[in-house]
Amino acid sequence: MSSELPRTAVPFGIADPVERARAELKAALHAIEEKANVPKRAAKATERATVSARQFADRNPTGAAAAAVGVALAVGLVVWGAVRLYTR
Repeated sequence: MSSELPRTAVPFGIADPVERARAELKAALHAIEEKANVPKRAAKATERATVSARQFADRNPTGAAAAAVGVALAVGLVVWGAVRLYTR
């Protein structure tokens, strides 16, 4: 069973202090990259939401249709309210 460390982890057993510092710096830079990469995080969140919505629609088609109508109604009301405020 191969357990590969994540890019943001520092492996155990590094005796050389310089090598350990390099490994810690590398892990810290990877962690910063993961945290700061907003488009990548947004794409992952969108993918998770899409999978979840499809699973919900497969389990409950009527509920999914009702949810879609509710979302469309809410967006319509928000747009209508914004236009009404703008035109007054």
